Amino acid sequence: MRETILAEGGDYNLLFPAPSELLWGTLAFILVAVAVYKFAWPSFVAMLDERAEKIEEGLKAAEVARAEVADQQAKLAEEIREAQREATGIRENAQDNAKAIIAEAQAKARSEADGLITSAQRRIDADSEAAQRSLQAEVGVLATELAGRIVGEAIADEVLARRVIDRFMDDLETMTPELTEAES
Repeated sequence: MRETILAEGGDYNLLFPAPSELLWGTLAFILVAVAVYKFAWPSFVAMLDERAEKIEEGLKAAEVARAEVADQQAKLAEEIREAQREATGIRENAQDNAKAIIAEAQAKARSEADGLITSAQRRIDADSEAAQRSLQAEVGVLATELAGRIVGEAIADEVLARRVIDRFMDDLETMTPELTEAES
């Protein structure tokens, strides 16, 4: 078979084709290049331009979206700051209200305590006066009986007995501060 190829083609070189093949190959390449340049190239360039335009629109849309996100983040941050300020205000109001309620409760408790103290003091004073009157009456009766035994006669006159009791009580009252001072 090798003999057939050499006989038909003669001397065949792979690096440099025959001039007729080179001429026809070059003409075919030029025709294909002109056809591509005339028919395919404009649609290819239009497609590339359209793609570039879409990419630019996408970049612009991304920039707009980025700006909107930044704007939304700024608004959100401002809302958070406002909510924190509002929460701080509410907390301060609650603390003020709590202080006012505590102060009011303390004032009410003081008032009630003062009322109880005053009421207790009145009761003590009334009980003291009642006890003092009771003691005065009993001491007066005892003093009258004692005076009657000492003198040997009972005082029959009620007015006279009352005067003796009153004088005895007055003397006793004047002696009580002197005894208290002497004990001190």
